[in-house]
Amino acid sequence: MLDVSASTANDRSAKARLRQSAWMPEMTTSSPVPRTDDADSDRLRTLLERAATDPDSQAWSDLWTELFHNGSLDVTDPLVLHTLADMAEVNKAPMAASALHLAGALLVQADQRYETRNLRHWYASEVARLLGAANRWRQVTTDRNSYCDLLEAVLNLEGDIHWAQDLIWGIVNEEYELECPDPDGCTSLWVVIGERGFFSAAEDYALSDDDIETVPLHPADPRALEGLGRRLYDLALTDGHEQVAHALTYAFGEATCPECEQRLSVVGQVIARSS
Repeated sequence: MLDVSASTANDRSAKARLRQSAWMPEMTTSSPVPRTDDADSDRLRTLLERAATDPDSQAWSDLWTELFHNGSLDVTDPLVLHTLADMAEVNKAPMAASALHLAGALLVQADQRYETRNLRHWYASEVARLLGAANRWRQVTTDRNSYCDLLEAVLNLEGDIHWAQDLIWGIVNEEYELECPDPDGCTSLWVVIGERGFFSAAEDYALSDDDIETVPLHPADPRALEGLGRRLYDLALTDGHEQVAHALTYAFGEATCPECEQRLSVVGQVIARSS
């Protein structure tokens, strides 16, 4: 069983706050793979070795900080994706989950920073190994939130969208905080999907009293789902995660703004907020 939802939730929260904070030089299609100096290379090797021996090691936090958040270590170093792929293929679920989560995030961040997919192209064999491992773990995990994290890893490793983190965050946390698409900036709204119900509200339901106005959501008909929604729904059902599949019908369905009563696509506003 793959159950690392607590650690990945912490990483996800940190990513959301710091995703745009780091800077790295532009890479072009003709750029060689940059070389790190000896001190940085030694630091990177040490952190990866420590992470490979202990999934709860401080080394994982340091890798997130130095590779993802502030870019003080070079994500293009050959050690990075090769070692993370090795970890993902080891029969240790927590380590595999941590490696897949970090690798997927690094690839999406590189796509966005450089406006190219060069990192994926340079390390195509490692990306293929990581994606294969993510799909294998996806089929055997039984924990709901860990399964959602693996769906996010699969989407990030495939690289066809850049908003997988925000989509899956709402499924895991059973809530999206979105904006009404009204051009006058009507209101922020909370879309709740899960144990508390399936509704939208103009106030944070978790911090409000029971008298808050709520409006029921309009889930997508599974038979009418297309594209990514259809694919994720079918994967969740095939993998035995009916709860996740049910939640996805609401993520790919519609909500109603309690202020202006306009109906809006939930996933459409997730994408808008991620842009």
